[in-house]
Amino acid sequence: MAYRTEVHPIEHLRYVARAQGADSASLVREAASALGSLRADHANLVIACRRIVERHPEVGPLWSMCARLLTAEDPSELAWAIADEVDDDPASRRIATEFDDGTTVLTIGWPEVAGAALMRRGNVDVLCADSRFEASGFMQRLERFEIPCEPVPIESLARAAHQADIVVVEATAAAPHRVIAPVGSHVVAAVARSVGTPVWLVTGAGTRLPAEYVDAIAGLVIGTAPSWNLDVDDLPLELVTHVAGSDGVSGDVAAALRPDCPFAPELLRFSPF
Repeated sequence: MAYRTEVHPIEHLRYVARAQGADSASLVREAASALGSLRADHANLVIACRRIVERHPEVGPLWSMCARLLTAEDPSELAWAIADEVDDDPASRRIATEFDDGTTVLTIGWPEVAGAALMRRGNVDVLCADSRFEASGFMQRLERFEIPCEPVPIESLARAAHQADIVVVEATAAAPHRVIAPVGSHVVAAVARSVGTPVWLVTGAGTRLPAEYVDAIAGLVIGTAPSWNLDVDDLPLELVTHVAGSDGVSGDVAAALRPDCPFAPELLRFSPF
């Protein structure tokens, strides 16, 4: 997802709002760049941030970015800093060090942060369960890094979970009481726990949020669509054995999911477009 910087910031924001299928890092980078150029006063910044999260409510890092900007002394300067830091998520680097040589990892869909960690690490085997038709693209990416990988058909999910040393699911938004994750995460985590395989919940930058934000995301994304037509799961915390992020891997799930961004209550007072 790329945009020409000479376009007016308002048009840039509208482009971000309309974007479909972009990864979370691209959305944050483009939104931060547009807000940095906008140099809006607080009232207009609030409106812009609300509209961003309303358009992409499932993207936890956008909520984190907006909360940071709304509580910053100099939002424009911070916005440019956020745009620069997006491609340097320390979580993938740290998680890469936590895999042992020869570890077999079961993934679901295309996990952005966990996938980057696996590619950094190398010397692992990856079993790829599909979600939203993303696994084939993920496998192609792994193959470019010469990482052994193979697809897992749904009927073989239990066998794959039993064979794996670790099952990885990735949070899109997380708090100590609730986790929102890509659709399919609930199934693969439940199967893993039934066969005794550890489940690592990967938390990339901007995904650990105040509880109020995670509940709002669940209401906007899960509460407004038929349960069989969702892009995310409300993942039960009891299925998670470890949390993996920029601080390493922890078995204290609730403590490891403490928010890493401030709470700006004005972000939740949605306004009509």
